[in-house]
Amino acid sequence: MSRIGKLPIPISENVNIQISDDNIVTVKGPKGELTQKFSERIKININDGEATIDRKSDEKIDRSLHGLSRALLANMVTGVTEGFTKKMEIIGVGYKAEMKGKKLLLNVGYSHPIIFGVQDEIKLETPSPTEILVSGINKELVGAVSAKIRSFRKPEPYKGKGIKYAGEHIRRKAGKAAGA
Repeated sequence: MSRIGKLPIPISENVNIQISDDNIVTVKGPKGELTQKFSERIKININDGEATIDRKSDEKIDRSLHGLSRALLANMVTGVTEGFTKKMEIIGVGYKAEMKGKKLLLNVGYSHPIIFGVQDEIKLETPSPTEILVSGINKELVGAVSAKIRSFRKPEPYKGKGIKYAGEHIRRKAGKAAGA
């Protein structure tokens, strides 16, 4: 039995989960609504304020889908109640970020600024010129947007300059050795 898949998902009273006949799950909550299609090999049960995931057989594909489906549903419930946020830091002399309307303007050492626009489901904030907050209800989308922003200037190992996640450790390398 999957250790992750067998755990029940607590559902608060302000969250509504609907499951259609073809295993399309819609989760509505105070922050919004998320929809996800789950495999036909997985059965989702909702009773007494919690959801459980059952698999149809013990085949390898069913075992692998068991934990995945539980994690996806738990992320949907968390997203519509609390939401997800990723904090990013910009390190480097002259490197900065600012919001221009709904677009993010990045100056990260190129000859031109990078203008980055996102979907309406994602909210970008810059509390300071060296911090970016990416937030939304869809964990997958928050992670994808954060990865895209990081890809504009990945942190380099010698000086550590670039865009990194908050708390991310950058392995540093020694520079050139002085003359022998």
